[in-house]
Formats: sequence, structure tokens, C-alpha cells
Amino acid sequence: MTSTTTSARSLPAEHRERLMRIAREVSFDAGARLFEEGRRADRFWIIRTGTVTLDLRVPGRRAAVIDSLGHGELVGWSWHFPPYLWHLGAEAMSPVRAWEFDADAVRALCAEDPDFGRAIADWVGHVVADRLRTSRIRLLDLYAPYGSGSLI
Repeated sequence: MTSTTTSARSLPAEHRERLMRIAREVSFDAGARLFEEGRRADRFWIIRTGTVTLDLRVPGRRAAVIDSLGHGELVGWSWHFPPYLWHLGAEAMSPVRAWEFDADAVRALCAEDPDFGRAIADWVGHVVADRLRTSRIRLLDLYAPYGSGSLI
């Protein structure tokens, strides 16, 4: 995987190791909702196996699937920014195994170690930028009269 949104590519090893010390292994069945748009964002995940889709509510229509995430990718960034509410929804499209992180615990680590905090903020910032780009392209593909074409 060449994505810059995976923890392995975006977090320096010492910060990744520190983050993983507070990880908890979890699993989700296919079809399970990880979170809903607008609800409290109090945790996040890094996918070990399986696929998670991100979706966005569209008034008068079914939720639009924005992106599909796999091994090593961060699921959820809203936990990092007040008011800590999910901006998208997420669903397991296959059985998923993941590492789960408590947002309060990670924010506390960020506050006590500025270098760790900057590394996490940089990683999450890259994820937000990537998701914004992907969301724009996908929504144009779905709803614009001529689609999005490719990136300009």
C-alpha cells in the first residue's frame, strides 16, 4: 500500500510504537456500523484486516459511500478536533479486525509529549486532506452532470 494515510508510512517508528502500547484489539462483523455521522467521536481504529467504507448522509438519498479503507489505514479523524463529532459514517464491508484507541488517552499523550502530539497531528492532517480530496471526487462522480473526471 502506498497511501500516506497509513500509520506505518506516516508515523515515525518511535511514535507508532508508543501509540500501539495503548491499542486494544477489536473485531466487527460485516455490516456492523463503527460510527454514525454527527455522533460523539471518542475512539478511532487502525485496520488490521478487512474493509471499512466511509459514507456521507445526502438529504433525500441513501448515504453516499465516499471511500473504502483497508489494512493499516486510520478509521476516524474527528476524535482529534473539537467538538469531537463524527463528520462521516463508517461500516464494516467484510469482517474487520482492528486496533482500537481511546481518543481521550491519545489526546492526553499528545498533550504530555509535544513531539508525539505533532506526529499525530501531522498524520491525522494528512488523513483529513486525503479524505477531503476523495470525498470531493466521489461526490462529483455521483452528483455532478459530467462527473469529476480526474484530479486537476
